[in-house]
Amino acid sequence: IFVIFYFLLFMPMQRQKKKQQQMLAELKSGDVVLTNGGIMGTIIAINDDDSIIVRVKPDGVKLQMARGAVASLVKPDAKS
Repeated sequence: IFVIFYFLLFMPMQRQKKKQQQMLAELKSGDVVLTNGGIMGTIIAINDDDSIIVRVKPDGVKLQMARGAVASLVKPDAKS
């Protein structure tokens, strides 16, 4: 039973976590991101303390947040 749970639950969760960590490590300026709070913006700077500065439209407000707050990258064709 443990083997079944491992293959059905734990392995997919580990893959998803590894994929999320890789995405966070590969963030760069100019990427359009969606945060866990639902804020969409463009990364303008990545600081040494694992924080990022995101510019939010339409007023160009700059927000500083933790790198871990990024939920996903937005595909270029989907950001309209």
